Amino acid sequence: MQDAPVASGTCHHCGEALSARPVVREFEGRPRPFCCDGCAAAAEWIAGAELDGYYRLRSAGGTRVGDDLPDLAVWDRADVQAEHSRPVEGGREITLLTDGMRCAACAWLIDRALRREPGVLDCGANAVTGRIRIAWDPARTALSAPLRRLAMLGYRPYLAGSEAMERERTRERRRWVLRLGIAGLGTLQAMMFAEALYLDFNSTMPAATRDFFRWLTFLLCTPVVFYSGWPFLAGAWRELRSRRLGMDVLIAGSTLLAYFASLLETIRGGVHVWYDAAVMFVFLLLAARMLEQRARAVASAQVDALARARPAFATRELADGSRETVPLASLQAGDVARVSAGDAVPADGILLDDEAWFEEALLTGESKPVHKRAGDPVYAGTVCRERPARLQVSCTGPATRISQLARLVEEAQEHRPALARTADRIGSRFVLGLLPVTVLVFAWWWHHEPSRALEVTLALLVISCPCALSLSVPAALAAAHGALAKTGLLALRPDALDTLARATDIVFDKTGTLSDHRPALAAVDTFGFEREQALRIAAALERDSGHPLAAAFAPDDDPQPLAATQVAAVPGHGIEGEVEGRRWRLGRADFAAGREDDGALWLGDGTRAAARFTLEERPRADAAAALHSLRALGLRPHLASGDGEAAVRRMAAALDIGQAHARQSPEDKLALVKRLQGEGRIVAMVGDGLNDAPVLAGADVSVALGEGASLAHRAADLVTTGNSLERIPAAVALARRTHRVIRQNLAWATAYNLLALPLAAAGLVTPWLAALGMAASSLLVTLNALRLARSAAPAARARATMTAEAVP
Repeated sequence: MQDAPVASGTCHHCGEALSARPVVREFEGRPRPFCCDGCAAAAEWIAGAELDGYYRLRSAGGTRVGDDLPDLAVWDRADVQAEHSRPVEGGREITLLTDGMRCAACAWLIDRALRREPGVLDCGANAVTGRIRIAWDPARTALSAPLRRLAMLGYRPYLAGSEAMERERTRERRRWVLRLGIAGLGTLQAMMFAEALYLDFNSTMPAATRDFFRWLTFLLCTPVVFYSGWPFLAGAWRELRSRRLGMDVLIAGSTLLAYFASLLETIRGGVHVWYDAAVMFVFLLLAARMLEQRARAVASAQVDALARARPAFATRELADGSRETVPLASLQAGDVARVSAGDAVPADGILLDDEAWFEEALLTGESKPVHKRAGDPVYAGTVCRERPARLQVSCTGPATRISQLARLVEEAQEHRPALARTADRIGSRFVLGLLPVTVLVFAWWWHHEPSRALEVTLALLVISCPCALSLSVPAALAAAHGALAKTGLLALRPDALDTLARATDIVFDKTGTLSDHRPALAAVDTFGFEREQALRIAAALERDSGHPLAAAFAPDDDPQPLAATQVAAVPGHGIEGEVEGRRWRLGRADFAAGREDDGALWLGDGTRAAARFTLEERPRADAAAALHSLRALGLRPHLASGDGEAAVRRMAAALDIGQAHARQSPEDKLALVKRLQGEGRIVAMVGDGLNDAPVLAGADVSVALGEGASLAHRAADLVTTGNSLERIPAAVALARRTHRVIRQNLAWATAYNLLALPLAAAGLVTPWLAALGMAASSLLVTLNALRLARSAAPAARARATMTAEAVP
């Protein structure tokens, strides 16, 4: 058997490209190239431990080890182990994550390598989840010792959060699987006994045998009803306590009626029992409920992934240049943190090195590492690539961008959309109306054929349960939000998708939204003032404004930049502040210099001009394609900007936008939106700045770009996790697909109940068949909703199909 193929010019251990001077070691009688000494050392240890079968078994390259292994001593701290590990017989156990486990061979190698470490009691590695479980004896070894072996092989360990929270999630997941398993086994056995009873057409089975089968079925049915069906029983109790009739009341009522009526018939030797209907009802509904939970899990998977991406520890650089590893909670704003290549960034900060690359796939959806330069923002949860990096921490914990987005999404998920509330109200009223119908049906059958009255009533209750109706909207929205998160957008308002699907017009801000965030100074005219000093004052005023134009004034080589105080933004006009004891304004000519507005940017004290700046902005690389896709979807684009007529006209011409509006204050933009709404249009707004917040709040639905101002985020309905405009047409197409799926689900649920009710009332449906039909209906709408999860394809693939989407 030969080694798994490794491309020529790549490292024998990790498969990455070799440097100009690769490390060469001899293995199996021939030289092998390595990208670094770390990979060479890992391969030597694997060969010495006689685990070189790893190279034959693996289906993908390993992870680059590097020469700078992390300091793992912090894992031995008592407070860290108390929070993230648990006691087991003979020692403690901890569950870790690693992003280097790429195939089953990696799990095989980790398992065998750890078992060779002294003091390790037990271990296990899962290549699918990337989790590693280690049980060790603290009296014989420190936890850092086996972790050092992991890091030396290229599997750097990190924590996904609280061990207690992970254990609770695992327990809950296992409980649901166990409930489903018991229900499935009970249903299978109950149907076998029921078949024997059903096939006794001529009543030739001895009564003793019949009763024996019934009592066996009763024993099988009891754990299914009261353990597997406990979520429905508990849900019904909650609904009754809140004086509300919902889906769980009908499910629990039907199940208990079938169970106790069957028990009564078993005791008194009646003609019919319906244990099979009760267990089938529970089993199939439990399967539908688990599918719905899966859809909800997909909806929050992006936020969960962001939360897991944050490391548990950080490397802090001290004033003397030394380093210390500290828990994440110990980092503070102003600290200097060092991030090794391959490690996650612990907090938001500013890059101090000349350049670095960061993988922002979880945060923005970008598959390739993003090149950052000194002074660029770096976000918690992104992964440092290529080389180590230093950054100055700006915010930690709940203040980081990841935490803020997660909190906004959690708040949105706490509120049910109007469509879901409407479906709930319909379902509740349907249950309320069904009760008198059930009583009438029971009375009719009791009068005409008493022996079938209970059977027909039970079938009616089961088959008419509005599960499909109640699941039709929430399941579709949960799957859609999951797909939306994977495309790089997070919904912050419960009704955002519904409104986005109906949008007819979309209004864009220009600067920082359609432009590429890299404005350049085309010309500087001064009026009795030094050019360099004018630029330094403008840079000081713009530095903390968060406005995209700030980049045009930021000098790269200013050793002592000026500081501005009392800086305030005047929406639609510019900014003002104090620099070196003098009050300055930067913005429109009438605001900054008391002159007639000409579209340029002026610096002055409000009455006299000091300088005039002419700026050039280029459209984003993806702006034209995004606008083309939006037009193909039937949306009419508008451009509304506070910039001058000439700049707005240039941008509109470059992007073929017919409706362009210049010198728009926030009030003007809001008036534009209101005018369109007055014409019966549904308006979407896309922006990123502080002055966009009022119009974002006033539009029917709004999207804030991820790197925009936090106030814009709070006012928006959706926030992009990156800055690509291609996500917006993908979101519109997804919203419209969601609308179609919801309409399909509601139509099916309505048609099913209209057809099933008369059939059941006429006695044409048996209870077990009613259970099968009702549960199949619920499964159908859930599976139809889960189709939306496949919409989470990369933005490029989504855009390719957008032209096929029609306006609803």
